Amino acid sequence: MEQIIRIGLDTSKQVFQLHGVNASEQPVLRLRLRRIELVRYFESHPPVQIGIEACGAAHHWARVLRSFGHEVRLLPPQYVKPYVKRGKNDAADAEAICEAMSRPTMRFVPVKTAENQAALMLHGARELLIKQRTMLINAIRGYAAEFGLTAAAGVARIGTLMDTISANEKVPELARQIFAGLAQQLRTLEAQIRALEKRLMAWHRDNELSRRLATIPGIGPITATALTMKVPEPNMHRSSRHFAAWVGLTPKDHSTAGRQRLGIITRAGDETLRSLLVNGAMAVIQKAKPGRASPWLLALLARKPKKLAAVALANKMARTAWVVMTRGEVYRRPVAA
Repeated sequence: MEQIIRIGLDTSKQVFQLHGVNASEQPVLRLRLRRIELVRYFESHPPVQIGIEACGAAHHWARVLRSFGHEVRLLPPQYVKPYVKRGKNDAADAEAICEAMSRPTMRFVPVKTAENQAALMLHGARELLIKQRTMLINAIRGYAAEFGLTAAAGVARIGTLMDTISANEKVPELARQIFAGLAQQLRTLEAQIRALEKRLMAWHRDNELSRRLATIPGIGPITATALTMKVPEPNMHRSSRHFAAWVGLTPKDHSTAGRQRLGIITRAGDETLRSLLVNGAMAVIQKAKPGRASPWLLALLARKPKKLAAVALANKMARTAWVVMTRGEVYRRPVAA
């Protein structure tokens, strides 16, 4: 068999498709393997460059294949899709991965360590529990409204609503028992969320980069830890503008024939990071007053809506965070002219 220089690997739970090319870019390998067979195959295969889409379990397989001496590169799925010629199957996907990773301008995803992925579970689990808490609170409010009982907005008001329900004899006993069960589940969720946030704070205090990021106005411990965990290699972005674009805080470009047309933000990159940065920007805007906020922000708020200004400020925060991460410095407030 001719020497293989590059292999595109399409992964799934049990079936894996391989597509390899030689130095002349001619296909010389088309192979379908089971999960156990894949490990045995690459364990005995000479070191080769392997491309995998950055999807579920991709980081695990990258670590396993690297332990066998192979060079593994993870590709964003949206950059692989244009290279799928026609149809959608495992063989076509593996061929597209192999073709995409050969492009000199292709962008790759850094491989995360097992420790880094374990830390990321703190954010993922917290986000999941918060969503479940919101669903539960909405259900409680909806059921309570059926009996003519309402409460002010906010998570903190649910306790008052539950007290009202338990003390209202007009609510049937069966309904009160169900409400009590939902309240117990809500208390369990609250305790789990507090426990995760306590671990996040401990992780934040132990991480020097996370502490430096928290010096930026609008970035607290939650956002700082998310940036530290989700951006292990900030230098992979050529500049702060590229980093802000990667997060998805830059306008979509629809320009053609020399005419520039900018739309809404791209919403590319990590949704959690983008949401945290925008929420942090909104917190800064709520306290923006002359003498306390920057003249740039005050001028922006004078001519633009708050939400639009929040996205612009989030873009600036992302660029500042990139500088802090790459230069090893803390945030320094600009000196007024």
